[in-house]
Amino acid sequence: MKLGAFSVSLAVKDLAASKAFYEKLGFEKFAGDESQNYLIMKNEDKLIGLFEGMFEQNILTFNPGWDQDAGSLDDFDDVRAIQQSLKSQGIELHSEADETTSGPASFTLFDPDGNVILVDQHV
Repeated sequence: MKLGAFSVSLAVKDLAASKAFYEKLGFEKFAGDESQNYLIMKNEDKLIGLFEGMFEQNILTFNPGWDQDAGSLDDFDDVRAIQQSLKSQGIELHSEADETTSGPASFTLFDPDGNVILVDQHV
């Protein structure tokens, strides 16, 4: 199963404070918009999303079709195929992608400890 780029999306209380902290760890702004309360920070091939007021807990995020630089991959597993594979293994999904569509879509699930996993395809 090809899940694509991986990042941790953090629910932060103060975007500016979190940005300053992660900059001290060597992260730099990669994408996002502070006026919209989110930033994507990058250190080499590690990505951290900082999201103020958008969700309650941290999220593990996979982006099928993207590499760690948000570049499109030619060979990847479509989010709907990943969803079907997980469902066939008995994994319960919290939200689902519409399997009658193509292109961008997402679904969510919880791991055994209640951590949110987002599989979010942008291509």
